[in-house]
Amino acid sequence: MPSRAHLPLVYSCSGCSSAAQMANHVAVKLDRQGLAEMSCIAGVGGDVPKLVRIARSGRPIVALDGCALACVKNCLARHDVTPARYFLLSDLGVRKRYGTDFDPDEAEQVLATVAGDLRAGSDAAA
Repeated sequence: MPSRAHLPLVYSCSGCSSAAQMANHVAVKLDRQGLAEMSCIAGVGGDVPKLVRIARSGRPIVALDGCALACVKNCLARHDVTPARYFLLSDLGVRKRYGTDFDPDEAEQVLATVAGDLRAGSDAAA
């Protein structure tokens, strides 16, 4: 597999709500589309040395939080890491629901917003 070190890292919420699962879904899609490399926010929050080193490596970070609890942002902040791009899905109109799956059409809209932002940012850097 070719190196993906030139890509930003993406961290997402993956809690139990529909918004959390949507954030995780969007991060996986960004990874699979080659727009970012997904890493593990649970490892950062759990102080796993290798994963903290990756988060603190200086690569740009994209953080996706499902709701205002901002677990991803807070896990990164514990290690003095600030995301270059931060998306709070509730600010994009995503409602947090329990016991139900996220709306796939809404997820595609969120993905388009985040991917468009990443593409615009990489165009500006080129």
